[in-house]
Amino acid sequence: MIIDILTLFPKMFENVLGESMLKIAQDKGLVEINVRNLRDWTDDAHRTADDKPFGGGPGMVMKIEPVYRALEELEAFKKARVILLTPQGKKLEQKTVKKLAKAKRLVLICGHYEGVDERIRELADEEIRWISTQS
Repeated sequence: MIIDILTLFPKMFENVLGESMLKIAQDKGLVEINVRNLRDWTDDAHRTADDKPFGGGPGMVMKIEPVYRALEELEAFKKARVILLTPQGKKLEQKTVKKLAKAKRLVLICGHYEGVDERIRELADEEIRWISTQS
C-alpha cells in the first residue's frame, strides 16, 4: 500500500510515522508513506496555499490550486482513493478502516485554517472526520 499525505505542515508527521507500528510496517515494506508539502505545488514566490474565503467571512481557507496540481502530478485521479480529512466528514469507524486497508493507494488531504475551498471537496472520494467529536 502507498499512502500520500498532502499537508502544509509535513514536519508534524515525522515523529508519528517514525515510531511504533507505523515504523515497523514501513521497515518491513508493508506500507510506503510519503508526506508531501502542498506548498511545493504553489506558483508564487511566497508559496501561498491559502486565501480569504470567496464569499467573505473570517479566517483563511486552503486554496484549490495546489491541491489539484498535487493530485494531478501524483496521478491520484486514476490510481488512488482520495480522502479529505475534515471535521465535517463521517466518523472514522473500524469498517471504514478495513475498507481503506484494502486500497492499493490512498491520498489523504489534510485541511487547515478555517477550512478548504469548497471545490476541494469535489476532488475527494470521501470526507473523514480527523478529530474526535461527539456523536
